[in-house]
Amino acid sequence: MVQDEDHRACRLASVVPVPVRAAVIVPTQARPDYLAVALASLAPQVTAAGARLLVVDDGPGEETRRVTLAHGAEYVAHERPSGLNAARNTGIAAAADADLLVFVDDDVEVRDGWLAALLAAAEELPEEVGVLTGPIRARFEDHRFWRCGREGAPVTELDLGPVDVDAPHAWGANMTVRRSAVERVGAFDESRHLYGDEQEWQDRWRAVGGRIRYVAAAALDHRRAGDDARMRSLMRAAFRRGRASRRFDAFKRTQPSTAQELRVLAGCLLHGPRRLCMNGPVLAAHSAGRVRELLAEWHPRHRAPAAAGTPDFLSGTSGTVGGRRAVLRRHGDRYLDRRTRRRRRALRRRAEAPDAPRRRVLVLGVERPDVANTMAASHAELARSVHDVEVRTAIAGTAGKFENLNRLLAQASLERVDWLLVIDDDVDLPAGFLDVFLLTCEEAGLRLAQPAHRLSSHAAWDVTRRRDRAADWRETTFVEIGPVTAFHRDTFRTLLPFPDLRMGWGLDLHWAAVAAQHGWPIGVVDATPVGHELRPVADTYPRDEAVAEATAFLRTRPYVPRDEVRTVRSGRIPVP
Repeated sequence: MVQDEDHRACRLASVVPVPVRAAVIVPTQARPDYLAVALASLAPQVTAAGARLLVVDDGPGEETRRVTLAHGAEYVAHERPSGLNAARNTGIAAAADADLLVFVDDDVEVRDGWLAALLAAAEELPEEVGVLTGPIRARFEDHRFWRCGREGAPVTELDLGPVDVDAPHAWGANMTVRRSAVERVGAFDESRHLYGDEQEWQDRWRAVGGRIRYVAAAALDHRRAGDDARMRSLMRAAFRRGRASRRFDAFKRTQPSTAQELRVLAGCLLHGPRRLCMNGPVLAAHSAGRVRELLAEWHPRHRAPAAAGTPDFLSGTSGTVGGRRAVLRRHGDRYLDRRTRRRRRALRRRAEAPDAPRRRVLVLGVERPDVANTMAASHAELARSVHDVEVRTAIAGTAGKFENLNRLLAQASLERVDWLLVIDDDVDLPAGFLDVFLLTCEEAGLRLAQPAHRLSSHAAWDVTRRRDRAADWRETTFVEIGPVTAFHRDTFRTLLPFPDLRMGWGLDLHWAAVAAQHGWPIGVVDATPVGHELRPVADTYPRDEAVAEATAFLRTRPYVPRDEVRTVRSGRIPVP
C-alpha cells in the first residue's frame, strides 16, 4: 500500500487548524472522471469542517492519483485490486485519528450542507446510533432516461422523507460510521462483493442493538454519465447486480423460490411496454441476473450438502464424471474454449514476449509406468516453456506420493528456484500452459496456486472447476494437492519438505490455514484449465486409509473446513 498527501496551500483554502474528528473516505477504481466531480463537491465542505479527505484507489492508477492530489485529498492505494470492502477497511486504518468515518461512492456529487448535517447529527445523537445516512438522488446525464415512477431507479437511491428518522439500512453511496461501531462489531467483510457488501456489516451492528439514522439534510446525487447512462450499460450493470443479489440472498438463506423469481421476471418484461417505461428493460435485466444465478445453483459444480457424518475435511462428493454427464460437460468445455480462444492467445503472447520475466521452475512428479499416464506429454509441454524448467520424476513403487516427492526434494536445490510445481501423471496440460499460468499467478500475487479443472475433469472440490465468468484467476480459500500445485518461493521455508504422509488427504486444507496465517493469497487460475479424466480420484489406494491418515494428521493441526472453502474474489490481467 502506498500513500501520498498534497500539502500545497493553494489546493484547499486555508483554515484555522482544528482537531480532526471526521474523515471522508472515497473508495474508487479506474473512474477518474467520476472521481473528479465527487471531489470537487466534497473538498469545500471538508475544508470548512476541518476534516480529512481520503481517496482509496483499489488499483492503483496514475490518473486517479493525479485527480486526487489536484483536489487536495490524500491518496492511498492498494498494490492490487482487493474489493470495495477492502478499500473501506484500508480507509478506516488510514484515518486512524478520525472517530467519524464518512463513506461515499466515487460517482456521487454531494449537495450543500451535506457534511455539516452529518457532523451535527453525530454530535447530537447517542453512541448507539452508529451509522448515519441521508437522501440519495439518482441522476442521469448525457442520455434521456424516462421512467414511470412506479419502480426505483436502476442506481442506488434512498428517500425516507423530509425529517430525520431511524432507517432499516444505509447504502454505501452515503454511509457514515462511528469508529466505536467498527471497534465493536469488526471490520467490513472483504469476501463480500458488489451486493450485500455494506449490508452484512450493518446486520452485525443491528444484532448488538445498534441503530441507523436517516439525516434528511445530508443529501447527495448518485450519478450516471456518458456511456454509463445508456440503456445497454444500465442493463449490463443490473444483470451483474441481479446475480450478486441472488448470491447474497442465498448467503442469508432468504432466496425466493424458482416460481417467485420467474414471476418477477415475467412482470419486469411486461413493465416496459405496458408503462412505456425505460426502467422496464433494466428491471428485466436485474431479474434475469437473478434467474441466471438460480440456474447456476442447479449446475453440477454446485455441490449438495455433504451427508451427515462426513468429515469436514472431505468435499462430500466424489467428483467423478462419467456417462451422459461427461458428454455434456465436454460440450461445455468446447463452448468455453471457443469463447475464450482470443483471450488465451493474447495471454500467451504477453507471457512469451521477449521482455516478459523469466523464472527458474522446478517440477516434481511421481509416475506409474504400469498404467496409462500423461507424464511424457506433460514433460514435452513444459519443455516448450520460455522459463528455465527442470523436471524431476520418480517411479511410484510402493511409497506414497508425498514420500516420493520428499525424496525428490532431498536431491534438488531450491536456492535459486522461483516456483516449485508438483504434477501428477494423469493430467492433460493445455498448449502454452506454464508461461500463461505463471504470468497469471504473479499478476494476481498468488503464492500457492493450481490451474482450474476443465468441466469434464474428475474433481471433488467445486471451487477448483473452471468458471464461465470472464476471469483469468480467482483468489480462493483452498488449493488442492493435485493434479497440479504451484508453490512460490516465499512458501518454501514453511511448507517444505512435505509432512510424512503417503496420500496427503487433508494436507491442502492445512496449507490453506497456514496461508491465511501468513497472509499468502492462494487461488485457482482459470486461464489455463487442465484435464483430469484419465483416472478417477483415489483409484490407486484404499479410500478409508486416506481418510484415516487425514484424520490423524489434522487432529493436531489447523485447517480450513469444508464449509469455509470458497472463492474470495476474481480478476483479469491486462493484455495488449
